[in-house]
Amino acid sequence: MTTSATARVALITGGAGGIGRAICRGLIERGIQCVLADRDQAALDRATMELGPSATGVAIDLTDFNKLPDLLALVQERYGRLDILINNAAITGTGHFEERSVENILGELNINLLSPIVLTRLAFPALQRVGDGRVINTVSLGGIFPLPETGIYSATKFGLRGAMLCLGMDAERHGIKIGSVMPSATETPMLMREAIEGGNTLQFMDPPQQPEDVARQVMRMLDSPCLERYPRISESWTVRLAMLVPNMLPRLIPLFRKKGLRGHARYLESLRRRGLVQVRAGKWELS
Repeated sequence: MTTSATARVALITGGAGGIGRAICRGLIERGIQCVLADRDQAALDRATMELGPSATGVAIDLTDFNKLPDLLALVQERYGRLDILINNAAITGTGHFEERSVENILGELNINLLSPIVLTRLAFPALQRVGDGRVINTVSLGGIFPLPETGIYSATKFGLRGAMLCLGMDAERHGIKIGSVMPSATETPMLMREAIEGGNTLQFMDPPQQPEDVARQVMRMLDSPCLERYPRISESWTVRLAMLVPNMLPRLIPLFRKKGLRGHARYLESLRRRGLVQVRAGKWELS
């Protein structure tokens, strides 16, 4: 089965999650066929039912690099083209670095950093054939500003940002427009789990943005390609200014942490009021 020659096709990793679904909705409104790649089959089923016939789900472990060529072959077999690759899938671990297993660390590195780089490389031929291929990455302000207790996540996002900036600056040579969206904390199930499991409170200094805020920047990236876009410009200036004096971070972080603790408490209460979390046996848990 193939679509018409004029219909664009997008492959979105982590497409069944909150940000992934919001991006897909924006793409589908533009008449773009969406292939959602995610490891959670049940979430894929819910997402494709919600999004309708313009969305196709593919269950895949993106850390199994041997399966990535098969994913791209499936897109070619079904649609005959690939116009847009959205590297959106990501995870974050909780707990102290010295307590995390090596397997856990490698899993985070693979899904957040190695998988999008490998998938981008494998997708290059298909993206070059369409003449206006795009790669858009969901990175993070964590790729600019390091936060305590997020060393592996920051490493993956610093690395992904750097790789995609380099590739984006080579666009004249390879012919593919590459850019990244740099959100701060965004209300997704992953963030909710972090909130109740002791994730870094610094990310709650301001109320989390919504997946639709990130998706709007992806749509802007399609309309006006550039290397980076930020859902909240003010936050981008704050973190970049702080990084001008990295040796001051040990003094700045305690000030930020106080604000983050207050924001974390407000966010937990907001989740409770909305029925998204509850306290059971003295512990927070998702409803």
